Parts: sequence; structure tokens; C-alpha cells
Amino acid sequence: MEHLKTGEVISKKRKELGLTQNQLARSLNISFQAVSKWENNTAYPDIEMLPRLAATLNTTVDTLLGYNSVITDYDRRYNTEEYYWGLTPNRICYDIMKLLPPTRPYRVLDIGCGEGKDAVFFAKCGYAVTAFDLSEQGIEKARRLAEYNKVDVQFFKADLFDYRPDTEYHIIFSSGVLHFLPQTLREELCDSLKAHTTDKGLNALNVFVQKPFISRAPDSTKDEETGKLWRSGELFGYYHDWLFHTCREEIFDCNSGGIPHKHCMDTLIAQKEM
Repeated sequence: MEHLKTGEVISKKRKELGLTQNQLARSLNISFQAVSKWENNTAYPDIEMLPRLAATLNTTVDTLLGYNSVITDYDRRYNTEEYYWGLTPNRICYDIMKLLPPTRPYRVLDIGCGEGKDAVFFAKCGYAVTAFDLSEQGIEKARRLAEYNKVDVQFFKADLFDYRPDTEYHIIFSSGVLHFLPQTLREELCDSLKAHTTDKGLNALNVFVQKPFISRAPDSTKDEETGKLWRSGELFGYYHDWLFHTCREEIFDCNSGGIPHKHCMDTLIAQKEM
């Protein structure tokens, strides 16, 4: 599947609707120069603009960002009886429990929950869990896993490009997902997560980091390959004003997809101190 840049998608969809750059700009209450810069890939629409832009062009945010192949790939991975990522909770989950044990049903948001193993683990431990993922197959398997374990998790389908929390959470958690975000959206997302975290709450995040001596993962999609890995320390900088409990970079072995390979990952668990 050809991977189009966002500007190329905007131009293609605009022309399909017979709109000029001026007409599109007026409908969005912006300058035509802004549209021109988008289509030339010299600027990027603000995150708040993406849903409006997608609606105006009769498309989706996923399509604007060339994300459809990601959906298809993960639906394929999850379309099995087995759980692609296994059922063992991420070790970050245990670190979170040490810092904010479930003495009451703290609210947890799991961003990019996949097949639900971590969300279900949190729910089994007594947290009140909300979780979302882009893959319908993943969400369906996550619901089955929650039902099997007799826990309640509020699962729903969404993607991190246009979903932002509308309530506060005590814990916001995301593992192995944020590499899909282009660099232009990262600080904005982190600011939103920080703003929707309660005082003394935690953000526990990890991101794949680019290293020239580590080859591309054999099961990565073309979209994952297109320059979206983070720089070393980039994640930590967005949380410079929070209290760090975990701040590490590590290279580890992975066997996802059945082929041994390596990743480099930055992991952060930070606490909001007012």
C-alpha cells in the first residue's frame, strides 16, 4: 500500500471534492497560505484542526495521516485465538502499583490497549479502567479477556491522533504505541495528558527510540518505518516539570512476529506535583 504524506492526502481529497485552496481555507476559517503549506508538506495541521479538516474533506483523520494500513495490519495480527502480545502484564504495571496501589478504585486510562492484557490486569487489581485502541479486532479480544476474568473495563475504539481525554485520570498509561505520532504532535499530546492527570497522579509511558545500530523490527508496518521513532530523551523533556520515578533507556530482545530482533525503548513514570 502506498504511504502518502498528509499534504498529499489533503490535496487529493480537496481536488476530489472540486474545492480550491481558497474555498477549503474559508470553510476552516484559515488562510489559503496555510492550506498551501500543508499540501507542500512544509507545515502540519494543528491537532485540534484534524477532525474539522477530515470532516470538511469527507474523510477520516486516519486517512489524512496515512493510517489505514496500520489498522489493517493490527486487525490481521489480532485475528487469531492466541494473543499476539501474550497475557503477561507489562512490568511497568507493577511499578505503577508500587507507586499508587489500588487502595481505592483509581481511574486508569490505557492508550493503545491492543488486546487488553494490561487493562484487564489493572481492573483485576481493583483500578477503574478505561482503555481504547484503533483495532476493532483488538478491542473485541480485550472485551472477551475482561469477560473471562470477570472484570469491568470500559473499552472503546479510537485513535490517538484525534482522541483527547475529557476527564481527569489518576493514571495514564501507554506502552509501545506513541511511535505512531509524528514529532509535530508529541508535545501537544503530552501536554493534554498532563492536563488531564489528577494532582499526585502518574503518567507511565514508553516509546521506541531510533538507534542507527538497531535494524527495523521484522513485523513493523510501513507506517511505523517512516521516521516516527523518538529521539533518545525526547519523552523525558516533555515532562521536565514533573517528578520522575522511572527514567530509563534500554535495549532489549523481542520475539514478536516469531522472529528474534531488538528494540531500544525509553520508559518514563512521572508524577504530577502541584
